[in-house]
Amino acid sequence: MVASIVPAAVARRWVRPSWFAILLTVAGVAAFSSLGFWQLRRAADKELLLAAFAGASAQHPVELAEARRHAAAGLYPRVRVRGWFDPVHTYVLDDQVRDGRQGRFSFAILVPEDGAEALLVNRGFLPRAESENPPALPDGKVELNGLYAPAPGSGLRLGGNVLLHSSRWPKLTIYIDPAEIAQDAGRTLDDRVLLLDPDPSSVFVREWTPQIMPPERHRGYAFQWFCFAVASLVIFVVLHWRRQKPGLN
Repeated sequence: MVASIVPAAVARRWVRPSWFAILLTVAGVAAFSSLGFWQLRRAADKELLLAAFAGASAQHPVELAEARRHAAAGLYPRVRVRGWFDPVHTYVLDDQVRDGRQGRFSFAILVPEDGAEALLVNRGFLPRAESENPPALPDGKVELNGLYAPAPGSGLRLGGNVLLHSSRWPKLTIYIDPAEIAQDAGRTLDDRVLLLDPDPSSVFVREWTPQIMPPERHRGYAFQWFCFAVASLVIFVVLHWRRQKPGLN
């Protein structure tokens, strides 16, 4: 008769970790957790931004002067403004993509009828082939409705105001900075812009949903960072919960 062999349970014991291992693990868990919560905050901010844009289009327009008095971060009021377009100082924001199409945004300067600070107006998007000759600005006094929103971000730039070195109109640019355009146009400008309401009769595409990373992707990144935090703890335990050598108590 062959006796059955039952393997003995593997004995393990806790090995006291060094202070360096403890500090490294704590720092890693803290850093990864912080990045995870930061991504969750970014997701919440993006949801608020998308909600603000979605709700603004249904608002009744207020006068521009009123919107300027109550302008605040995260608010995108729908406004009404009357005035005249500057027929000379027009700008084209290049290298833009909408619905998979390359194109440009056309900007013009509106001088309000009440003599207040001038305002940059985003007339909308045109595919590249059509943007070479955008429709002419209307003559005379106009009344416009649109979202009163921050100017597009411009990121890090070097080399000063390149618009000053160009003489061809409309001037082509890869970023919109109201301060630099004000310097180029020789007038003061609002630091916000007007995103014109959609118009079925216009050739311009005016879909103002922000082109941003969606909240879901931020949550995905947050999950990854939290997984790294958990992995740091698991590695710490595995390295210090070791198999006990035979004969050791």
